[in-house]
Amino acid sequence: MSEKEFKPVLGLWDGTMLVAGSMIGSGIFIVSADIVRNVGSAGWLVAVWVITGFMTITAAVSYGELSGMFPKAGGQYVYLKEAYNPLIAFLYGWSYFAVIQTGTIAAVGVAFAKFMAYLAPWASEDLVLIDLNILKITSAQLISIFTIVLLTYINTKGVKGGKLIQTFLTVIKLTSLFGLIVFGLIMMKSDVWKLNWVDAWNMHGIAKDGVIMDYTLVLSMGAIASAMVGSIFSSDAWNSVTFIAGEMKNPQRNIGLSLFLGTLIVTVIYVSANIMYLSTVPLHDIAFAEKDRVAVVAANVIFGPAGTIVIAVMIMIATFGCNNGLILSGARVYYTMAKDGLFFKKVGTLNQFLVPQYGLWIQCILASIWCLSGKYGDLLDMISFVVVLFYMLTIVGIFILRKQRPNANRPYKAFGYPVLPLIYIAMGTTFCLLLIFYKPAYTWPGLIITLIGIPLYFIAMRGKVVVS
Repeated sequence: MSEKEFKPVLGLWDGTMLVAGSMIGSGIFIVSADIVRNVGSAGWLVAVWVITGFMTITAAVSYGELSGMFPKAGGQYVYLKEAYNPLIAFLYGWSYFAVIQTGTIAAVGVAFAKFMAYLAPWASEDLVLIDLNILKITSAQLISIFTIVLLTYINTKGVKGGKLIQTFLTVIKLTSLFGLIVFGLIMMKSDVWKLNWVDAWNMHGIAKDGVIMDYTLVLSMGAIASAMVGSIFSSDAWNSVTFIAGEMKNPQRNIGLSLFLGTLIVTVIYVSANIMYLSTVPLHDIAFAEKDRVAVVAANVIFGPAGTIVIAVMIMIATFGCNNGLILSGARVYYTMAKDGLFFKKVGTLNQFLVPQYGLWIQCILASIWCLSGKYGDLLDMISFVVVLFYMLTIVGIFILRKQRPNANRPYKAFGYPVLPLIYIAMGTTFCLLLIFYKPAYTWPGLIITLIGIPLYFIAMRGKVVVS
């Protein structure tokens, strides 16, 4: 009997919805508060989102070339293997499994439960059900695990079910976000808008106690990097469509287009949402929104007391759809690693519905553990550094492959090459170096987890040799 293979059933629309749906979680509703505390002004709040959007779109259109060259399941893992070597690819795959994907799934799942508490108080993160001293289990954690298990189960029954959920929820959240922005701009408070844009480019920090901190030029750059941790996390997961290349129709064309269209749509919405915040909420109230829930404050201005419920429902839809995209795409990376002998052998098999069931469940287990640990917030602080590091390595891979394989088939060539890829590499390098110097707590834990992959790689390779 021939080995089961992925079946191409997803088109351009599906790919675009996967990109946009995986990107939009709870971040856009929350992280602007921390950004304002870091940069202290309306101009720089918008600038941080514009810079992040530019970096995201630039990376996405650069990945289009690689997706056309290697239209295989596993996406970025495959690109790194082809451009560098199996070790670099494994370090990415290991980091993706250990922190990037599973930590993000946990954080998004808990965000779903936190906002569900607005509708059902028994879902609150403050409601401790089991207290083991070293471990406290809340109802929010159990709800988040339930949603992760449910979505994993649905995705084990075939890619079509996950596709339908993804498309339906992404259309709803794009429409509702657009509606929120339009209503917010209609309800614009001219006095608030004018006040927010007074001295809009004077960057300074705002401490939790409200004390203003002036920056030198160097500290200003560090503040921008710190602010971008939130915006980059909110814009991440755009590369999810590259992982499902084996299930895309005409992947050489559709993956690159999905990357561009999805990241462009989300960037426009993110920048517009922040302009809407500035048109309805004073800058001080953005910085000190309760639990950083800026969108709740804005919605209360727009819709009155019902605004809290409106945002709670929007975030529940956004996070549920986001996690569906993350869960659907993530297991394809582990599947490809297993086919290379670098992950559990069973993970490299497909079930009767032609999906990597074992990869889905092992991802579910680790994400659930992160939910229970309560450390998902700490994980997110270091994810941005590791993610950008691997994005840069992948984009450098375009230059390497152009030199090593000049005659290779390239159905699509990176837009703006070599200028735009070089700009991304320069911006990414600056971002990472500034975090190393000014926010080391955001960098070294992620690096340690990544480097743990080196001995694991050689253990896996030794096992591979013994087996073969």
